[in-house]
Amino acid sequence: MKIAHARERNAPAGAPHRLFAAIDADGNAWLDLEIARRRAARRDERLAHNEPLFRQPITTLDDHLSRGLRVAALGAVLETHQGGTATDDDAVYNASDLSFGSPVLRPASIRDFYAFERHVATMWSRRGQEIPEPWYRLPIFYFSNVSEIRGPGDPVSAPRGSVELDYELEIAALIDTPVHDLPAERGDEAIGGFMVMNDWSARDLQRDETQVRLGPAKGKDFATTLGPWLVTPDELADRRKDKGYDLTATAEVNGTELSRGNWSSITHSFAEMIERASADVRLVPGDVIGSGTVGTGCLLEIKDESGFGRWLQPGDSVSLKVERLGTLTAPVIERDNVHR
Repeated sequence: MKIAHARERNAPAGAPHRLFAAIDADGNAWLDLEIARRRAARRDERLAHNEPLFRQPITTLDDHLSRGLRVAALGAVLETHQGGTATDDDAVYNASDLSFGSPVLRPASIRDFYAFERHVATMWSRRGQEIPEPWYRLPIFYFSNVSEIRGPGDPVSAPRGSVELDYELEIAALIDTPVHDLPAERGDEAIGGFMVMNDWSARDLQRDETQVRLGPAKGKDFATTLGPWLVTPDELADRRKDKGYDLTATAEVNGTELSRGNWSSITHSFAEMIERASADVRLVPGDVIGSGTVGTGCLLEIKDESGFGRWLQPGDSVSLKVERLGTLTAPVIERDNVHR
């Protein structure tokens, strides 16, 4: 199942996002879940009596999770769809008629890990050092900023004082049930779905911060882009390999591929990350777990050898793609000096 926040492209400014589910494998047609819920409840009054999902309006995934419902529960509404299309059913929309938002609008937290060995090795080799031994034992993460979430197509600009804007190609998991001290053997049980994540970086600011062994802070907290939709784990099960999935991940700038890796090359699985993240604390629905950068998945690694030869600039368009998770595109713009 693919779940997305979207609104009509011609909707008035400030119109709220609604919750949709894809009705085809490629994400070309989308069902408005609230319209579908109301129709199903009218057809069968027992649904509202027997199923909590059918008793209240479906608004956003954030609200759905806050009611104690898991992502997979939305499948019950999708199953009521009776085969209409965008030409004969006002609950169905073509993707081209929708503007998509972040799959989770207000994450409870973002823990971003550092789980791909190739990326980690490159970072340490630039300092003339090998990967520290604890990295192999402990999934390591930092907390990112939940107030600057972007969705597909939302612009990003370099923060004040930075001229070294970089993309980072990542996968993110959404936690959709409360857990505490969850062992890795059960870690996958807490995942409601996966999405593409761009953990934007200001490399010059980050470089200064990490010299004092704290952060990253201002080198990271200006933007995180999530999307284009959330994909439930069952849609990936046939591609399971090693500690991840045999799914290609690529990054393009202005239509030219610069980065290519594979999710299956991950060293620490999401289940292991969740074990670490939940140690002695509660994870809650709406928490986001980032994988860290896929090997070669940033300009810091491949800027010079790829021939690209520079950092991102206003006018660039960055597209991150992970098989089955979709393509997440964002334009880079000038910093506008407007306080958001």
